[in-house]
Amino acid sequence: MKWEGNRESDNVEDRRDEGGGGFGGLPIGGRSVGIGTIVVALLAGWIFGINPLTLLSMFAGGGEAPIVQQQQQQRAPAPPANDEAARFVSVVLADTEDVWTPIFQQAGSTYRQPRLVLFRGATPTACGTGQSAMGPFYCPGDQKVYIDLGFFDTLKRELGAPGEFAQAYVIAHEVGHHVQNQLGITGKVDSMRGRISQADSNALSVRVELQADCFAGVWANKAQNARQILEQGDVESAMNAAAKIGDDALQRSAGRAVVPDSFTHGTSAQRQRWFTTGLKSGSMKACDTFNTRNL
Repeated sequence: MKWEGNRESDNVEDRRDEGGGGFGGLPIGGRSVGIGTIVVALLAGWIFGINPLTLLSMFAGGGEAPIVQQQQQQRAPAPPANDEAARFVSVVLADTEDVWTPIFQQAGSTYRQPRLVLFRGATPTACGTGQSAMGPFYCPGDQKVYIDLGFFDTLKRELGAPGEFAQAYVIAHEVGHHVQNQLGITGKVDSMRGRISQADSNALSVRVELQADCFAGVWANKAQNARQILEQGDVESAMNAAAKIGDDALQRSAGRAVVPDSFTHGTSAQRQRWFTTGLKSGSMKACDTFNTRNL
């Protein structure tokens, strides 16, 4: 992926000196959750389809996730200029800004740029305490994307999805959730969850996640047309990442039976299909996962 020398975003906060603990055992719901359980939770809920805190608490036998009051925190400083991994994230975030700002302008609206928080271990968010074990996630309450950069090592080693463009796909997917939030989709979906069954709620989450995959594809299309960011093998890298995090693939890798009613993110084939839809079309209209029977 061609990113060196491109514009870096000013919307990156570096909280990595404030946290700690990485991907070790975590006390959730009164019990310590070990690395094996964390990896399963990571695989099942690393993108904000449903609150990852809920997943981890359920694995620990704690029922619903504990309610955590929103904590006000001063804006953290920008990452150091010599940190290559942070620079990469800043460039990708800037690229999403350069894509979504004119799209919203053309629709007669204003794109409110999200902030991206780098952290280690744990950090306060408007959605509760963010943990590294959640993987990257978006919090609509404060309109921020949260990433522990250690996840990219997990993406490569645990999930078998290496490559810079695979990492960029992850960031673009989370920004896709921010786009959904600005469009009012997130609020509508959340308002429905308490009035439908768990199976229907899961099915709704799948449509949310697949649309964010499609929005990530829209970003890649626009960025490639404007700045020629793609190199040979980049698209395959993102497609491989999408395949590795399909619900069916994750359940098989965990040694479990594939249970479609439990899916919250979509199958490998569905995730690849919707990323490809956005990539080929470059159109938000093509990403309407809520009004199609063929996911």
